[in-house]
Amino acid sequence: MKKLTEKLIVHIILISVSLLSVFPFIWLISTSLKGNGENIFAYPPQLIPSDFTWQNYVGVWDKVNFIGYFINSMIVAGGTVLLNLILSALAGYPLARMEFKGKKITFFAILATIMIPFQAIMLPVYLITLKLNLVDTVSNTAGFLGLIMPFAVSAFGIFLMRQAFLAIPREMEEAAIVDGCNVFQVFLKVLVPMIKPSLAVLAIFTFIGSWGEFLWPSIVLTKESMYTLPVGVNNLQGMFSSNWRFIAAGSILSTIPILIFFLSMQKYFISGENEGAIKG
Repeated sequence: MKKLTEKLIVHIILISVSLLSVFPFIWLISTSLKGNGENIFAYPPQLIPSDFTWQNYVGVWDKVNFIGYFINSMIVAGGTVLLNLILSALAGYPLARMEFKGKKITFFAILATIMIPFQAIMLPVYLITLKLNLVDTVSNTAGFLGLIMPFAVSAFGIFLMRQAFLAIPREMEEAAIVDGCNVFQVFLKVLVPMIKPSLAVLAIFTFIGSWGEFLWPSIVLTKESMYTLPVGVNNLQGMFSSNWRFIAAGSILSTIPILIFFLSMQKYFISGENEGAIKG
C-alpha cells in the first residue's frame, strides 16, 4: 500500500508539472483559433474558442512571405545540423581513440566553452562575420554562411560523439584494420554507422536550437527576404499592430517542422542519450 501511495504521488507531481509545461503551448493554439470578437486576454483564460476560426492562419500565410521564411530556416537549420554532425564526429573520434600530447587538456578546454554564453562572445563573432563579408548585404549565400558558421560545431556535440566512440569496443577497429581498412575507412564505414543513435540525438538538439534561434539572425540579417521564421514571426508584431492572433498562428506554424523532425528521429533518441552516458 505504501509503494502504491508513493507511485500515486509521483505520478500526480509529474502530471502537474507536465500540464504546467504544456499550458503555454495550449494557450497559444487556443489564441490562434480565436476570432476578432473574442478577448484573448480574458481571465480566467478560455481555452476553447467561442468564436472558432482558421482565418488567422490564412491571414499569416497571405500577408507575409511565410514560405520564404520557412525555406530560409530550412537552409540554415539543415546546414547547421550537417556541419555539426560532420565536425563533431571528426573532433570526437581522436579525443576518444587516439593518443596525443595534451589530449585531456584539449578535451577539458572544449568542455569549458559550454560555460561561456553566446551573448558574451557575440560582439567579436559579429565583427569577424563582417570582416569575412558573411552578411546578407554581400550576397544571399554569404548571408546564410554568416548564420550557419558561428554554430557549425559545439562543445556538446564533440562531447556526445566522444562518449559514443568510447562505448564501441576497440576490437571492432582492430578487426577492420586486419581486414585491410585504413583509419579513415574504419571511421567512416565501421564506427560512424554504429553511432547513429548519438548522431540522431545531436541532430535533434542542433535542429531545435538552430530553428528557434532569434538573437543572432535578428542582428546579422538586414534584408527581409533573408529572414528566418523566428525573425519573420516577430516582424508580425509591427506589421499588424500587435495582432496576437496572427503572431500565435505564425508561432504554431513555425513549430510544426520541429515536431516532425523530432518524431522522425524519436526511435533513436532514448538509446542515443543512454549511449552517450556509458563512459566518462
